[in-house]
Amino acid sequence: MDKLLLSVIIGLVAGVVDIIPMIVQKLPRYSTIAAFFYYFFISIVIVNIDLPHIPWWLEGGFISFALMIPMLIHIGHTDKKPLPIITANSIVIGTLVGIAGHFFS
Repeated sequence: MDKLLLSVIIGLVAGVVDIIPMIVQKLPRYSTIAAFFYYFFISIVIVNIDLPHIPWWLEGGFISFALMIPMLIHIGHTDKKPLPIITANSIVIGTLVGIAGHFFS
């Protein structure tokens, strides 16, 4: 399978996995859409990048967390309560995306 197509499929799955709890909690639509697109595009980046000196299983969580930092700063300015949940989601889902990309490609 083409690596770009694989990363798009993984991104769709990761985005849906992240937004299901957001839909259940009836969070604002713009937040749900933003989270979906974040995990969709971050999956494409994670699957198609190779960072030197970082093990393959750690790359996804590292990249996902690093690219989430600006959003954490923005959200933390108004509300610090969701920061640990968002951080944990970013690291866990990013790691799972990296692992899926490694084993399926």
